[in-house]
Amino acid sequence: MKKTIIFSMMVMALFSATSFSQAADYKIDTENAHAFIAFKVNHLGFSWVMGRFNKFEGKFSYDEKNPGAFHAEVTVDTTSVDSNQAERDKHLRSKDFFYTEKFPTAKFVSTSFVEKDGNKAELVGELTLRGITRQVKIDFEHVGHGKDPWGNYRRGFSGSTVLTLKDFGIEFDLGPQARQIEVLFSVEGIQQK
Repeated sequence: MKKTIIFSMMVMALFSATSFSQAADYKIDTENAHAFIAFKVNHLGFSWVMGRFNKFEGKFSYDEKNPGAFHAEVTVDTTSVDSNQAERDKHLRSKDFFYTEKFPTAKFVSTSFVEKDGNKAELVGELTLRGITRQVKIDFEHVGHGKDPWGNYRRGFSGSTVLTLKDFGIEFDLGPQARQIEVLFSVEGIQQK
């Protein structure tokens, strides 16, 4: 009888501990344009060509008491690439670059998250682009969190990473300065109830 009572108390304590430390799930607020995914690539060593993806969706979960359990998934509509120049965008959608006819989406799924000093962290995940999956490391930063004026709870992050184009099968020669592309993002998530 005594053992049964002790066991029951241990189970209750474990249940209580887990119930107070659950990850909150967030949907990235693309509907109201509170998120973006952008990129920049060097143009012949003279300037930067910048662009963005106008359509993407995603979600993440975060637990302040267990940040290492952070998880994120983002799907990007590569046909929505926008570099502010129609002919260049047509080329970016071609086989030379994103090959959107065959690969209309890119996907990122996180695999690990390590917090560092201040609001910094390192996010690691698998990026699938043009049907090729590679591990990428993202320099990550907590921007802020709290209630908005409409009663929702929001949490925001930003980050950046550098991708080598050949790693994803992009062989088009733009010169030695353009073999890599910097990807930048800022996301604001709304907690799901």
